[in-house]
Amino acid sequence: MTSDVETRAAGASAKLPIGALSAFATVVLIGCLTETLPAGVLLPMSADLQVSESQAGQLVSVYAISTAVTSVPLTALTRRLPRRALLLGLILGFAVVNGVTAISPWYPLTLVARVLAGAVSGVMWAMIAGYAMRIVPAERAGRALAIAMVGTPIGFAIGVPAGTVLGELIGWRYAFGAMAVITSALVGWVLWKVPPLPGQPAQHRTSTREVLATCGFPAVLATTFALVLGHNVLYTYIGPVLAAVGQVELLSAVLLVFGVASVLGIWIVGALIDRRLCLLILASTLVITIAVSLIGTAATLPAALFAAVALWGLAFGGAPTMFPAAAARVAGQDADVAQSLTITVWNIAIAAGAYLGGAALDLAGGAAPLPWITAALALLALLIAVATFRRD
Repeated sequence: MTSDVETRAAGASAKLPIGALSAFATVVLIGCLTETLPAGVLLPMSADLQVSESQAGQLVSVYAISTAVTSVPLTALTRRLPRRALLLGLILGFAVVNGVTAISPWYPLTLVARVLAGAVSGVMWAMIAGYAMRIVPAERAGRALAIAMVGTPIGFAIGVPAGTVLGELIGWRYAFGAMAVITSALVGWVLWKVPPLPGQPAQHRTSTREVLATCGFPAVLATTFALVLGHNVLYTYIGPVLAAVGQVELLSAVLLVFGVASVLGIWIVGALIDRRLCLLILASTLVITIAVSLIGTAATLPAALFAAVALWGLAFGGAPTMFPAAAARVAGQDADVAQSLTITVWNIAIAAGAYLGGAALDLAGGAAPLPWITAALALLALLIAVATFRRD
C-alpha cells in the first residue's frame, strides 16, 4: 500500500484532485440534505405516518443526537479500515436509510432509519476531513478541506427549502427515494476518482483520551462549542427575532442572504486557510460578535439587517472548515479521532443552542435577548482563541 508520505510526495507538484474532492463535497451535501430534508416535508410526513407534528419533528432531532452519540465510538472502531472502502460503505448506508425512509409505512421504522442515518453521518463527518487532507500535499491540505466541505453551507442553505419544494412537486417519499438513487450513483464516482488509502495501523493509534489531552485541542473544542452554541441560539429562533421587530416577512430573504454569504465565506476560507488559519478563526469570531450585535440594535432597519446577516453568514460559513482543520492540525495522525470529537461537540452545541434559545425566549417573554446571548458567546469564543494563540 502507498503510505501517506508517498502519497503527499507524489502529489506535491500536481494540481488538487478536484474530482475526488468534489466527490467528498457531494457526500457531505448528501449528509446535510439527509439531516434537513424532514424539516421541509414535516407536515406531509406527519400526515402520512399518522403521527403528530412534534413526533415528526423528532425525525430531525434523533438524527443529530445519534450523530453526537455514535461519532466517537464508531470512528474508533473503523480507524483500521481502508478509507475508500469505508467511504463506499457510508455512501451505501445513506442510500439504504433514505430508501427505507421513502418506503416505510410505519413511524417506528422511519425513526430507526433516522437513527441509523445519524450514525452513518457521524462516521462520515469524522473521516471525510482527514481523507481529503491526506490525498494532497501538506501545504494544500486546508484548501482541499475547504473544497470537500463546501457541501455543508450549500446543504444547510438549500436543505429545508429544497425539501419543501420537492415535497410539494413529487411528494416527500419520492424526494427521499430520489436522494437514495443519487447517493447510489456516487459509488461509481468514488471508485473512479478517489484514491484508496489504508486505515491507521494499530501501532499508530492513539486513544481518545490521549487525543483529548493533546496540547491545544481542548481549546479548539471550547472555541467550537462556544461559537456554535451562540450561532444556534440565534439561527434557530431567527423567525421570532424578526417577528419581534416587525420584520418577519423578510425571513425567507434573510435565510437566503445568510446561505449565499456562507458559501462565499467558505470560498474565502479555502483561499487563506493553509496560511492564515489562526487569523481566520479570530476574524470569524470577531465579525460574528459585531454582526449579531448589529442585529440586536438595528434589525428594524432592513438595510442594516441584511448587512448584518450577510456578515454573519460570511463569518460563519467557513466554520465547518476552519475548526476541523484546526483540530486536524493539532491532532496530526489522529485527525479522524479529533474530527469525531469535534463533530460530537458541534452537535451537542446545536442541540444546546436550540434549548438555550428556547429557554431564553420563554424566560424573557420575547426574542430581544437572543442576539446578545449569541454575541456574548461569540465573544467568549474569541477570547479563548486569543488566549490560546498567545500562549502558543
